[in-house]
Amino acid sequence: MIDLRLLREDPDRVRASQRARGEDVALVDSLLSADERRRSSSTRFDELRAEQKQLGKLIPKAQGDEKAKLLTRTKELAEAVKAADAEQHEAAEQAQQLLLRLGNVIHPDVPVGGEEDFVVLEQHGDPRDFAAEGFTPRDHLELGELLGAIDTERGAKVSGSRFYFLTGVGALLELALVNAAIAQATEAGFTPVLTPNLVKPAAMAGTGYLGQVADDVYHLADDDLYLVGTSEVPLAAYHMDEIIDAGKLPLRYAGYSSCYRREAGSYGKDTRGIFRVHQFEKVEMFVYTTPEESEAEHQRLLAWEKQWLGSLGLPFQVIELASGDLGSSASRKFDCEAWIPTQGKYRELTSTSNTTGFQARRLNIRMRDTAGTRPLHTLNGTLCAVPRTIVAILENHQQADGSVRVPEVLRPYLGGREVLEPVATPTRAAAK
Repeated sequence: MIDLRLLREDPDRVRASQRARGEDVALVDSLLSADERRRSSSTRFDELRAEQKQLGKLIPKAQGDEKAKLLTRTKELAEAVKAADAEQHEAAEQAQQLLLRLGNVIHPDVPVGGEEDFVVLEQHGDPRDFAAEGFTPRDHLELGELLGAIDTERGAKVSGSRFYFLTGVGALLELALVNAAIAQATEAGFTPVLTPNLVKPAAMAGTGYLGQVADDVYHLADDDLYLVGTSEVPLAAYHMDEIIDAGKLPLRYAGYSSCYRREAGSYGKDTRGIFRVHQFEKVEMFVYTTPEESEAEHQRLLAWEKQWLGSLGLPFQVIELASGDLGSSASRKFDCEAWIPTQGKYRELTSTSNTTGFQARRLNIRMRDTAGTRPLHTLNGTLCAVPRTIVAILENHQQADGSVRVPEVLRPYLGGREVLEPVATPTRAAAK
């Protein structure tokens, strides 16, 4: 959530942020009103309690009618204090609920608009000209079946649509990607972490995933636990309710986990293959840092993502997302999109967001320095979302015979293999 001082001192900035997000601007004024009511009722409570304490000192010394009047006033005050206490708690709860609905204040450089209003910042590498090479590229699913690597039919048979099996070199390729990504992150100073896949409501709400994207979240009602859609959630909650010494910052973690998403609202989109699925593995970077360093750290996260995609030999572009496509937690967000030959366009592979103090305030994570105790900043960045990365590798590094060249960075994790060769027996389930 945002800093209430910012709301009080510069409400127009918060209104402008809400407007740019396409969210309810009236929420700002409702929150200001609730906050004022909370503060005034708190002041009223304090004044009544002070009078109550003062009367407590006077009554033992009073006599006759004076004492009777004081006792009558004491009864009146008791009721008034009780009412003021109830009012301040009610106002505080209302203000808190409104505050939790408010999105993070967007960075001033974020372009205003919706999903299609992103800005292309840079491009790396050139898409292959398959026509000049004399063959038509196969899509990742056809290649995956030729390689004995992907089986979506049995995935659907066992678990339903948007599930899949990775088999043979497909399974080995996933493990190679995870190991190579963790190796890069470790070399950059990140601490590898294997995170829980189930978290409590406080962790999910604290990271902002029970707001706009609640429909995409899997909830286990009997246990009141949530399946994570990204290891960002347990990594953000890792230091929940803690105060971290500023001298220890930045804290950088590289989390590896399975991720689960309903993909609500995406029906009919990317139904072929493994580009948009309900369960996948991902390596996620997460950073705790000072407010003064968070913008520079955001650029560092982006640089590590670019390094990773470059090492895989993938043509890609970097975009800055527009205000209406940020998600409630992010103040600013960059995506790296790889070229997918059979789709003829760039598609998101990695993403990095600066959530400033938004998550830290919700999760009660603070830092302590010479200035005192205050909220720190958190940032996140996908290093490797495995299925989409496999899609990009298969399609961009395919050869005319259906084989696929292995990026050099992955070869040590694949026994030195330079090429993935088609197999005699495809993975596709036999037709009934």
